[in-house]
Amino acid sequence: MQKKQNKKQRERLTTLLPYLIALASGILMGLTVAPVGAWFLAWIALVPLWVIVVTSTKGKNQFLPPFLWGIGYHGVALSWITGIHPMTWLGVPWLPSLAITLFCWGFISVLGGVFVAIWAAVMVRLAGQKPWLRILIGTAVWCGLESLWSAGPLWWSSLAYTQSPHNLVILHLGQLSGPNTVTAAIVAVNGLIAEGWTNHQDAFAQKRLFVNKYLAIATGLLISLHLIGFILYSRPIAQLPEAALKVGIIQGNIPNRLLRSSEGFRRAQENYTSGYITLANQGVDAVLTPEGALPIFQRNLLGTALVAAVKEKGVVAWIGAFGERGDSYTISLFTFNSKGEIVSRYDKAKLVPLGEYIPFEGILGGLVQRLSPLDAHQVPGSANQLFDTPFGRAIASICYESAFPEQFRRQAAAGGQFILSSSNDAHYTASMPFQHHAQDIMRAIETDRWSARATNTGYSAFVDPHGRTLWISGYNTYETHAETIYRRQTQTLYVRWDDWLTPLLLISSGGAWLVIRGMNKFTNFRNP
Repeated sequence: MQKKQNKKQRERLTTLLPYLIALASGILMGLTVAPVGAWFLAWIALVPLWVIVVTSTKGKNQFLPPFLWGIGYHGVALSWITGIHPMTWLGVPWLPSLAITLFCWGFISVLGGVFVAIWAAVMVRLAGQKPWLRILIGTAVWCGLESLWSAGPLWWSSLAYTQSPHNLVILHLGQLSGPNTVTAAIVAVNGLIAEGWTNHQDAFAQKRLFVNKYLAIATGLLISLHLIGFILYSRPIAQLPEAALKVGIIQGNIPNRLLRSSEGFRRAQENYTSGYITLANQGVDAVLTPEGALPIFQRNLLGTALVAAVKEKGVVAWIGAFGERGDSYTISLFTFNSKGEIVSRYDKAKLVPLGEYIPFEGILGGLVQRLSPLDAHQVPGSANQLFDTPFGRAIASICYESAFPEQFRRQAAAGGQFILSSSNDAHYTASMPFQHHAQDIMRAIETDRWSARATNTGYSAFVDPHGRTLWISGYNTYETHAETIYRRQTQTLYVRWDDWLTPLLLISSGGAWLVIRGMNKFTNFRNP
């Protein structure tokens, strides 16, 4: 009797093991980013799932392991979302705030699980194919799905960002074809290791000598890709004196819970005005402030103490505030010239779903309380904006846009010479702004541009075109800092040709599959 019970327990454990392994390996992938930052795990964390998928038998639960892997990865990597709770400062009661927070976290985690399950659905159909074809198609499909996902409003956790900010060498592959180049490298190396393991197991079962060529190729590919990245990383950065631009950053450190109050606005005026004067006295050429530094409409900006200081000191300022568009408003960054006049404006184009707008508002608007602190509707800026300044064209980014490389690539291709990133991450835990900084590092490398990043509470920073952080602020601190950046007009392959690698992978893998399928049909026809 006891033996039967033990046997049943072992059978249950054997049945559950693939699901537990898949979930655990997804969690390991989630540990590659802040706050843990174990970036090296990305090169092996997909291996267990790959083995499970290609060796699984057809059944109703065959897509559960990849679904769990996706939940594990995205759920852990994006766990900072829970930091928005409680949203009582926005007038949302504690319990509804908790419900909204859990919904947001759960939804993005499940979406990540669906993404991986779709990838697995393709891989399952390749069970009888050559390992090299599985690797090629698996890499192509993963990159294609990431491209599709990043074209929508919800995007953050590409496999590529698992390497930022620690592995700057491999991130330089992004200069070739964007972040999907790094993603392709990670998937391909994991696939080679997984296929090596699978073939090794087959050889062991048949008791024959087997030289694990796939593991050798994986090692060679990993080394070769890092060598290519190192060559790109080692190129000197031209720093021409006439291209120099001394930029000051103000980190105002105004808690979001105070933004709607008169006390919060008073502190904002005081902190940003005094910070501007301090930096102007240090001889900066321009001053950058965070997203929503002065939480007022454009029409009220000219009467603020900060703009009065701009008129007095004559130093250009980029001020975060609210723009107006009819009965709606935008989150904007305004350029004030040395006379205190607005000469350009950039409106945030990528809004945060639920946080800044309600998807399908006609359906959900009555069910979900809008989280915006203003009464008017927030609307996105145009997708093809250009941001001209007294120092030439800049690449502008406001907060969430840092996750969308195409926003930066397009502006760099249109003549953007340096990056201005303006954000407010005050309502999240420290891991989120560090991940945000990691995203900006990737954008600087991909476009080969210097970057100045101003945030409300941290982390503000200056980054060079190789992704090296020249200075980074503290967290939840008031700070001012100035650094010299340089305007550049270079164009990487990615800026010039966009993401050419993903279409190439999809076309070549699809073509290879069709050829092999045709050859198999011909062979079967010749030898019935």
